[in-house]
Amino acid sequence: MTDTSGAGVVVGVGTVRRWAPAAAGCGFLLVAALLAPHEARAAAAQDWPPFVLVAGLLLVGLVADEDHLFAAGGHALARLAPNGVLLYLGSAVLVVLVTTLLNLDTSVTFLTPVLVYAGRSRGEGQVAPLLYACLLLSNAGSLLLPGSNLTNLIVLGHLHLSGRSFLDHMALPALAAATVTALVVGAVHHRALRTTIVSATEPERPVLGVGLVAIGVVTVLVVALRAPALPVAAVGLVAVLVRAAGRSGAGGSSASAGARDQARERARAALQVLGVPVLVGLFGLAVALGTLGRSWSGPATLLSHLDAWGTAAFAAVTSVLVNNLPAASLLAARQPPHPFALLIGLNVGPNLFVTGSLAWILWLRAAKSAGGRPDVRRASLLGVASVPFAIAAAVGVLVLSGAS
Repeated sequence: MTDTSGAGVVVGVGTVRRWAPAAAGCGFLLVAALLAPHEARAAAAQDWPPFVLVAGLLLVGLVADEDHLFAAGGHALARLAPNGVLLYLGSAVLVVLVTTLLNLDTSVTFLTPVLVYAGRSRGEGQVAPLLYACLLLSNAGSLLLPGSNLTNLIVLGHLHLSGRSFLDHMALPALAAATVTALVVGAVHHRALRTTIVSATEPERPVLGVGLVAIGVVTVLVVALRAPALPVAAVGLVAVLVRAAGRSGAGGSSASAGARDQARERARAALQVLGVPVLVGLFGLAVALGTLGRSWSGPATLLSHLDAWGTAAFAAVTSVLVNNLPAASLLAARQPPHPFALLIGLNVGPNLFVTGSLAWILWLRAAKSAGGRPDVRRASLLGVASVPFAIAAAVGVLVLSGAS
């Protein structure tokens, strides 16, 4: 008789580790609620919409990925680009576009494998520049729309701007940050970008259906609405349910058991994409630090003595110390004097180290699943090389435009 007790213990330990961030976040949330209930409610009210929004965007991204839309884009770039430089530039545009429309977490989750495959089809040397550009540009390119990064919505809680108004303020600084980041990564890997090897592999044909429609709908919602979180989450949920219903209906009644197994597998995939334990943990920490920022005037006082340049630099350092989502909740607990400079630091600064944003964790997981070899040290060195110039360019444009 086989002894399965050891396997059960391993599974149990794995489950505990997986849900440890959620338990810690709930602990932070409970402490904040007990010590300062009014401030905790205010912090939670400011912080919950971004987390709901990113959940909806990730669900839309899941459906779009199943429709092979991302893969088709990556393979089209690899097929059409006549050389490595144009493949890199096209990939950079694709990363910024997906980040803008569907959030940076969607970008690193679904585009990282696509770019690993696209780079490999042009020669193994092409993988590294596309792999690191996906991470660094997802962070640096997340300043164009409110939904592009959770930090945008946390800071915007005081400003009540529509997506269009936010775009008017941040379009040029965001493009400056993304352009500088792309140039630095490209310059470091300029020799690898000279390859012209082309693979004959053909991707699966994309499905122009639910995923594409969902992307169009959420783009309109994010641009048009001041509070798009619940509508976008509803679109994501409906897209997943429509896709599930379509697949189960196609199987027929004779395949009901298989359909149930497939439904369970899809639910597990959705939970993995959402990263529920990490999201819950970050939400609890964000509310706790937001409560601290409302109870203690230290962060607000410090920011009131900093100009736009100092605000961006301080935000970048803070994002690495405590992650940019809790940092945003702490530094924007009270209305900051330079909110757009604050966002530049919170969004670009995480490229300095793995602790900076959730996108790093998602990127590492996605890269390894695609057979890539992500190196945290190498990515951090690229971040150290690009972040000061990207922040300087973005803040410089912001100050010159008078929007700081």
